[in-house]
Amino acid sequence: MKLADSNTTAAREKQMRDAEELLFTGAQKLGLAKGLFLGRFVADWVMPYPTIRPDEQRELDDALARLRSFLDQHLDPAAIDRQADIPRNVIDGLARLGVFGMTAPKEVGGSGMSQMAYCKVMEEIGSRCASTSIFVNVQHSIGMRALLLFGTEEQKRRWLPPLVSGEKLAAFALTEPEAGSDAANVQTTARPSADGAHFILNGEKRYITSGAIAQVLTVMARTPLGAPASGRPPAGGTSALPGETAVTAFLVTPDMPGFTVVEPRMEKLGIRGTATARLAFRDMPVPKENILGAPGKGLKVALTVLDFGRTTFGACCTGAAKTCLRLAVQHANTRRQFGKTLGEFELIKKKIARMAAGAYAMEAMTTVTASLIDRGLEDYMLETAMLKVFSTEALWMLVNESFQVHGGAAYFTDKPLERMLRDARINQIGEGANEVLTSFIALVGMRAPGEQFREMLEALQYPWGALRKVWLLGLDRVGAAVLAPEVPVRSPQVKPYAERLGEFVRRFNVEVDRALIKYREDILDRQYVQERFARAAMELFASACVLSRWDAELQADDSNSAADGVSSSPAELFIRGSFRRARRSLAEMHENDDTTTTAVADAVLKSGGSV
Repeated sequence: MKLADSNTTAAREKQMRDAEELLFTGAQKLGLAKGLFLGRFVADWVMPYPTIRPDEQRELDDALARLRSFLDQHLDPAAIDRQADIPRNVIDGLARLGVFGMTAPKEVGGSGMSQMAYCKVMEEIGSRCASTSIFVNVQHSIGMRALLLFGTEEQKRRWLPPLVSGEKLAAFALTEPEAGSDAANVQTTARPSADGAHFILNGEKRYITSGAIAQVLTVMARTPLGAPASGRPPAGGTSALPGETAVTAFLVTPDMPGFTVVEPRMEKLGIRGTATARLAFRDMPVPKENILGAPGKGLKVALTVLDFGRTTFGACCTGAAKTCLRLAVQHANTRRQFGKTLGEFELIKKKIARMAAGAYAMEAMTTVTASLIDRGLEDYMLETAMLKVFSTEALWMLVNESFQVHGGAAYFTDKPLERMLRDARINQIGEGANEVLTSFIALVGMRAPGEQFREMLEALQYPWGALRKVWLLGLDRVGAAVLAPEVPVRSPQVKPYAERLGEFVRRFNVEVDRALIKYREDILDRQYVQERFARAAMELFASACVLSRWDAELQADDSNSAADGVSSSPAELFIRGSFRRARRSLAEMHENDDTTTTAVADAVLKSGGSV
């Protein structure tokens, strides 16, 4: 029994260490999303609604006009899907337009474009072809971005110009047979060579977009901590235990001996134009100078880069969502059944309105999240995770609703919706499975209130020495539980919703505190609870972004206010529905089917699937 208890304790300690590495590396700042879990509304992260500078807007308009002209002439999404390949002339044309380096500094050949502006470029590509938008996202927002953020000056001079120009293609190799959503479980190894000049990589990667066609790959591999061949001490200066390893990022080229393409183009359901590869490294020597970022901090590289990729991913989903809405509206306005156009039937109206509200919210969330990057703010990983989960699920809803409006016609290949349906399914899996990100959102969000409770408990053990600290922490928690934060808006039409949002933030914080007191460390295993908090937090974040956008639009133009007092803005429809969904998530903290759900699942798993 003691041995079992010891093993359980050791496993929990390892789980805590892994969670710390994955969830809590880097600076911890109180932004909009984290503030919600403390009962605060960090207004300046979302209000006023961000806009692109006028001078950059003119440059963006010109860039979009050139891009649209090129895509109209040369991009054939149906042919890309049928042939399972993006033609070289399309790649070269996008390179000539500067698409692969738009946010890169001008010194390395880029355009120096803001993240907000670049999201508009990706929205345009995403509205037409998912394969092409994912290819560009890997090249620019993941592949090149790792070098921009973590490369040394020498690495940037050497590697960035050909990636920015499109002369060379990039890939990001993290996923393995044992390391998908569990990114910390990378098994590819990199051991120092005897002379200390190289690391010898051995392992396999799979599902790597552009893996077989890229000339520069960022590869994650497990290195011994404190390996002398790194040429640098372990990050943080901590001493390593014998045999301890950590993930390190390497810059790899396919001409390195031992680099093997096992499968250049894996057959798949959707995004068929992307070249998704399986790779192997067999005693492959990589110069120590090719380490990207700090040794042992490869997961930080990966997670930081994914923040950028998820933002442009949200833009791609927004573009596709607008296409789904446009196709549904065109069909509803022209298709007649039972003597009416489809758009005259209430159930079709409901679908169109729901789609419009979803697309509106996706664009608002993408714009706000991109602006956080442009402003140089730190620690927006929760916002990008929320955007990824929300936008991919919203797009799946929009594709299905548009499909249903079209009826049987959508099922056939002469319409784009069957391709869009296949393409959209991967979005909830790639760049972090939505289930994993849901737990991530909840656990990272609950860390700050959890730390406050821990500090209070520790201080209460020595009350005379820490009375002031206990008093201040107690006041903070009580204040958040009693007082709803202000959500500053300017338009009278929006103020009632702003007040309700503030009240929801207060109620959300109360439920978070209750759960932390009830479950304490066991909250790590309570995924039903995590999901409810993550869902509620996403709705509050989405509502804040929509409220900000709606308020700005009303200030600029009051045409959204109907004469009969009924708003025709999709913003109001979205906020009303979002509040209901948030309320439902919080109510399920107290009335749910968790015990029965677990019992049924355990029985079915044990029976091998019999019901």
